[in-house]
Amino acid sequence: MRIDIITLFPNMFAGPFAESIIGRAIEHNLVAIVVHNLRAHGLGKHHVVDDRPYGGGPGMVLKPEPLFELVEEIKGEDRVPVILLSPQGRLFCQKVAQELATHEQLVLICGHYEGVDERICEHLVSDEISIGDYVLTGGELAAMVVVDAVVRLLPGVLGSEESPREDSHTGGLLEYPQYTRPQVYRGWAVPQVLLSGNHSQVARWRKEQSLLRTLARRPEFLEKADLSAEERRFIETMKG
Repeated sequence: MRIDIITLFPNMFAGPFAESIIGRAIEHNLVAIVVHNLRAHGLGKHHVVDDRPYGGGPGMVLKPEPLFELVEEIKGEDRVPVILLSPQGRLFCQKVAQELATHEQLVLICGHYEGVDERICEHLVSDEISIGDYVLTGGELAAMVVVDAVVRLLPGVLGSEESPREDSHTGGLLEYPQYTRPQVYRGWAVPQVLLSGNHSQVARWRKEQSLLRTLARRPEFLEKADLSAEERRFIETMKG
Protein backbone atom coordinates (compact mmCIF):
# COMPACT_ATOMS: atom_id res chain seq x y z
CA MET A 1 0.00 0.00 0.00
CA ARG A 2 1.00 3.61 -0.59
CA ILE A 3 -0.29 6.44 1.59
CA ASP A 4 0.21 10.06 0.52
CA ILE A 5 -0.27 12.71 3.21
CA ILE A 6 -0.72 16.39 2.36
CA THR A 7 0.15 18.73 5.21
CA LEU A 8 1.48 22.17 6.11
CA PHE A 9 3.65 20.61 8.82
CA PRO A 10 5.52 17.61 7.35
CA ASN A 11 8.04 17.42 10.20
CA MET A 12 5.29 16.29 12.56
CA PHE A 13 5.30 12.86 10.88
CA ALA A 14 9.03 12.09 11.07
CA GLY A 15 9.11 10.65 14.59
CA PRO A 16 5.86 8.65 14.72
CA PHE A 17 6.40 6.94 11.38
CA ALA A 18 10.02 6.02 12.13
CA GLU A 19 9.18 3.95 15.20
CA SER A 20 7.57 0.68 16.21
CA ILE A 21 5.23 -1.23 13.87
CA ILE A 22 4.88 1.56 11.31
CA GLY A 23 8.64 2.00 11.06
CA ARG A 24 9.16 -1.74 10.54
CA ALA A 25 6.40 -1.90 7.94
CA ILE A 26 8.10 0.87 5.97
CA GLU A 27 11.50 -0.79 6.36
CA HIS A 28 10.13 -4.09 5.03
CA ASN A 29 8.38 -2.37 2.09
CA LEU A 30 4.92 -3.37 3.30
CA VAL A 31 3.77 0.24 3.07
CA ALA A 32 5.13 3.43 1.52
CA ILE A 33 4.21 6.67 3.27
CA VAL A 34 4.92 9.85 1.32
CA VAL A 35 4.47 13.19 3.09
CA HIS A 36 3.90 16.23 0.86
CA ASN A 37 4.47 19.80 2.03
CA LEU A 38 1.46 21.75 0.78
CA ARG A 39 3.35 25.01 1.21
CA ALA A 40 5.81 23.94 -1.48
CA HIS A 41 2.88 23.91 -3.92
CA GLY A 42 1.49 27.30 -2.86
CA LEU A 43 0.84 30.19 -5.22
CA GLY A 44 3.37 32.87 -6.18
CA LYS A 45 6.76 33.64 -4.71
CA HIS A 46 5.32 33.51 -1.19
CA HIS A 47 3.75 30.06 -1.73
CA VAL A 48 0.31 31.18 -0.58
CA VAL A 49 -2.03 28.33 0.42
CA ASP A 50 -4.78 30.17 2.32
CA ASP A 51 -6.90 33.31 2.21
CA ARG A 52 -9.62 35.15 4.14
CA PRO A 53 -13.12 33.66 3.96
CA TYR A 54 -15.70 35.29 1.70
CA GLY A 55 -18.45 36.85 3.77
CA GLY A 56 -16.07 37.76 6.57
CA GLY A 57 -15.29 36.00 9.81
CA PRO A 58 -12.19 34.93 11.74
CA GLY A 59 -9.33 32.80 10.54
CA MET A 60 -8.13 31.65 7.15
CA VAL A 61 -9.36 29.05 4.66
CA LEU A 62 -7.18 26.70 2.59
CA LYS A 63 -7.35 27.66 -1.08
CA PRO A 64 -8.51 25.19 -3.74
CA GLU A 65 -5.73 25.64 -6.33
CA PRO A 66 -2.77 24.15 -4.42
CA LEU A 67 -4.76 21.15 -3.17
CA PHE A 68 -6.40 20.33 -6.49
CA GLU A 69 -3.11 20.53 -8.37
CA LEU A 70 -1.15 18.51 -5.82
CA VAL A 71 -3.76 15.75 -5.48
CA GLU A 72 -4.06 15.46 -9.26
CA GLU A 73 -0.27 15.26 -9.52
CA ILE A 74 -0.18 12.48 -6.91
CA LYS A 75 -2.90 10.22 -8.25
CA GLY A 76 -2.96 11.07 -11.93
CA GLU A 77 -5.91 9.40 -13.66
CA ASP A 78 -6.18 6.63 -11.07
CA ARG A 79 -9.28 6.26 -8.91
CA VAL A 80 -7.79 6.73 -5.46
CA PRO A 81 -9.67 7.56 -2.22
CA VAL A 82 -8.93 11.18 -1.29
CA ILE A 83 -9.74 11.70 2.39
CA LEU A 84 -10.00 14.98 4.24
CA LEU A 85 -9.38 14.76 7.98
CA SER A 86 -12.11 17.00 9.34
CA PRO A 87 -14.26 17.31 12.49
CA GLN A 88 -17.26 17.26 10.14
CA GLY A 89 -16.41 13.84 8.67
CA ARG A 90 -17.85 10.41 9.41
CA LEU A 91 -16.57 8.94 12.64
CA PHE A 92 -13.48 6.77 12.29
CA CYS A 93 -13.78 3.25 13.71
CA GLN A 94 -12.31 -0.21 13.21
CA LYS A 95 -14.76 -0.99 10.41
CA VAL A 96 -13.63 2.11 8.51
CA ALA A 97 -9.98 1.15 9.08
CA GLN A 98 -10.68 -2.30 7.60
CA GLU A 99 -12.40 -0.67 4.62
CA LEU A 100 -9.46 1.66 3.95
CA ALA A 101 -6.95 -1.20 4.31
CA THR A 102 -8.38 -2.84 1.17
CA HIS A 103 -7.12 -0.03 -1.10
CA GLU A 104 -3.74 0.02 -2.81
CA GLN A 105 -3.36 3.78 -2.28
CA LEU A 106 -4.84 6.50 -0.08
CA VAL A 107 -4.45 10.26 -0.16
CA LEU A 108 -4.97 12.01 3.18
CA ILE A 109 -5.43 15.78 3.40
CA CYS A 110 -4.74 17.40 6.77
CA GLY A 111 -7.20 20.22 7.26
CA HIS A 112 -6.17 23.42 9.05
CA TYR A 113 -7.27 26.91 10.10
CA GLU A 114 -11.02 27.47 9.60
CA GLY A 115 -11.18 24.61 7.13
CA VAL A 116 -10.89 24.22 3.38
CA ASP A 117 -12.67 25.86 0.48
CA GLU A 118 -15.96 23.96 0.08
CA ARG A 119 -15.19 23.21 -3.57
CA ILE A 120 -12.44 20.90 -2.32
CA CYS A 121 -15.04 18.90 -0.39
CA GLU A 122 -17.50 18.86 -3.27
CA HIS A 123 -15.22 18.12 -6.21
CA LEU A 124 -11.88 16.73 -4.98
CA VAL A 125 -12.41 14.81 -1.76
CA SER A 126 -14.13 11.41 -1.88
CA ASP A 127 -14.47 11.03 1.90
CA GLU A 128 -14.23 13.06 5.09
CA ILE A 129 -13.16 11.38 8.34
CA SER A 130 -13.19 12.55 11.95
CA ILE A 131 -11.40 10.66 14.72
CA GLY A 132 -13.75 11.99 17.40
CA ASP A 133 -16.20 14.63 18.47
CA TYR A 134 -13.66 17.28 19.35
CA VAL A 135 -11.55 19.82 17.46
CA LEU A 136 -7.78 19.58 16.97
CA THR A 137 -5.47 22.33 15.77
CA GLY A 138 -5.05 20.46 12.50
CA GLY A 139 -5.52 17.14 10.75
CA GLU A 140 -1.98 15.86 11.31
CA LEU A 141 -2.67 13.93 14.51
CA ALA A 142 -5.86 12.53 12.98
CA ALA A 143 -3.89 11.39 9.93
CA MET A 144 -1.40 9.60 12.19
CA VAL A 145 -4.27 7.77 13.91
CA VAL A 146 -5.79 6.68 10.61
CA VAL A 147 -2.44 5.53 9.21
CA ASP A 148 -1.60 3.55 12.34
CA ALA A 149 -4.99 1.82 12.44
CA VAL A 150 -4.88 0.98 8.73
CA VAL A 151 -1.26 -0.12 8.38
CA ARG A 152 -1.44 -2.64 11.23
CA LEU A 153 -4.19 -4.44 9.27
CA LEU A 154 -2.02 -4.98 6.20
CA PRO A 155 -0.75 -8.54 5.58
CA GLY A 156 2.63 -9.20 7.19
CA VAL A 157 2.72 -6.05 9.33
CA LEU A 158 1.91 -7.72 12.65
CA GLY A 159 3.79 -10.74 13.93
CA SER A 160 0.67 -12.89 13.96
CA GLU A 161 -2.16 -12.91 11.44
CA GLU A 162 -4.51 -13.65 14.37
CA SER A 163 -3.66 -10.41 16.19
CA PRO A 164 -5.88 -8.00 14.24
CA ARG A 165 -8.79 -10.46 14.28
CA GLU A 166 -8.78 -10.49 18.10
CA ASP A 167 -8.42 -6.74 18.65
CA SER A 168 -11.04 -4.73 20.48
CA HIS A 169 -13.78 -3.48 18.11
CA THR A 170 -12.89 -5.92 15.31
CA GLY A 171 -15.88 -8.17 15.99
CA GLY A 172 -17.98 -5.45 17.57
CA LEU A 173 -16.78 -6.31 21.08
CA LEU A 174 -13.99 -5.22 23.40
CA GLU A 175 -11.08 -7.61 23.76
CA TYR A 176 -10.88 -10.05 26.67
CA PRO A 177 -8.33 -9.52 29.52
CA GLN A 178 -4.74 -10.59 28.85
CA TYR A 179 -2.22 -12.04 31.33
CA THR A 180 1.45 -13.03 31.25
CA ARG A 181 4.12 -14.22 33.69
CA PRO A 182 4.49 -14.30 36.68
CA GLN A 183 1.59 -16.57 37.51
CA VAL A 184 1.09 -14.77 40.84
CA TYR A 185 2.08 -11.15 41.47
CA ARG A 186 1.52 -9.48 44.85
CA GLY A 187 -1.07 -12.11 45.60
CA TRP A 188 -3.00 -11.56 42.37
CA ALA A 189 -3.20 -14.81 40.42
CA VAL A 190 -3.79 -15.45 36.75
CA PRO A 191 -7.23 -17.06 36.18
CA GLN A 192 -6.85 -20.81 36.50
CA VAL A 193 -8.60 -21.52 33.21
CA LEU A 194 -5.73 -19.90 31.30
CA LEU A 195 -3.32 -22.39 32.85
CA SER A 196 -5.48 -25.44 32.14
CA GLY A 197 -4.25 -26.17 28.62
CA ASN A 198 -7.86 -26.78 27.60
CA HIS A 199 -8.22 -24.68 24.47
CA SER A 200 -12.00 -24.92 24.25
CA GLN A 201 -12.40 -23.76 27.85
CA VAL A 202 -9.95 -20.91 27.27
CA ALA A 203 -11.86 -19.84 24.15
CA ARG A 204 -15.17 -19.93 26.03
CA TRP A 205 -13.72 -17.92 28.95
CA ARG A 206 -12.30 -15.34 26.59
CA LYS A 207 -15.59 -14.93 24.75
CA GLU A 208 -17.48 -14.55 28.03
CA GLN A 209 -14.97 -12.03 29.34
CA SER A 210 -15.20 -10.09 26.09
CA LEU A 211 -18.97 -9.98 26.43
CA LEU A 212 -18.81 -8.94 30.08
CA ARG A 213 -16.25 -6.22 29.43
CA THR A 214 -18.30 -4.84 26.56
CA LEU A 215 -21.45 -4.92 28.68
CA ALA A 216 -19.71 -3.03 31.47
CA ARG A 217 -17.80 -0.47 29.41
CA ARG A 218 -19.49 -0.05 26.01
CA PRO A 219 -22.95 -1.65 26.23
CA GLU A 220 -24.10 0.17 23.09
CA PHE A 221 -21.80 -2.09 21.06
CA LEU A 222 -23.91 -5.14 21.95
CA GLU A 223 -26.87 -3.84 19.97
CA LYS A 224 -24.94 -4.15 16.69
CA ALA A 225 -22.61 -7.05 17.54
CA ASP A 226 -23.03 -10.32 15.64
CA LEU A 227 -23.84 -12.60 18.58
CA SER A 228 -25.16 -16.14 18.71
CA ALA A 229 -28.37 -16.97 20.56
CA GLU A 230 -26.29 -18.51 23.35
CA GLU A 231 -24.22 -15.33 23.68
CA ARG A 232 -27.39 -13.23 23.77
CA ARG A 233 -28.75 -15.41 26.58
CA PHE A 234 -25.47 -15.06 28.48
CA ILE A 235 -25.71 -11.27 28.24
CA GLU A 236 -29.30 -11.25 29.45
CA THR A 237 -28.31 -13.46 32.38
CA MET A 238 -25.51 -11.10 33.33
CA LYS A 239 -27.82 -8.10 33.11
CA GLY A 240 -30.16 -9.76 35.57
